[in-house]
Amino acid sequence: MKVNPRHHREPAVYTVTDAPRPMSEDIGYRQRRYLMSMGVRTICFLGAVVAAVAGAPWWLAVLMVVAAAVLPYVAVIFANGGREPTASAAFDDRSQREQKPVSGQRPEIRS
Repeated sequence: MKVNPRHHREPAVYTVTDAPRPMSEDIGYRQRRYLMSMGVRTICFLGAVVAAVAGAPWWLAVLMVVAAAVLPYVAVIFANGGREPTASAAFDDRSQREQKPVSGQRPEIRS
């Protein structure tokens, strides 16, 4: 007797490793990345002042001022970009890579 595998469905198994990072962890990551970018901006601005006072080539000071002016825009865009996509630490079972339902009836717990 042949069993048609399309009609035989096993219940979906959910694992903790499929869960995304907590929101607090994601926000902390974005805040640290933003602060690092602002630190680089401060270094660029101070470097431009030192380069101008020390008599370095004018293009070096201008380059640092431009970097200090552009970095806040880039930092804000990346900080407000939303949650970072992360690969889940799922098992390497290719057949279970289908979209899992978000919510609904769960017959295994009689809901």
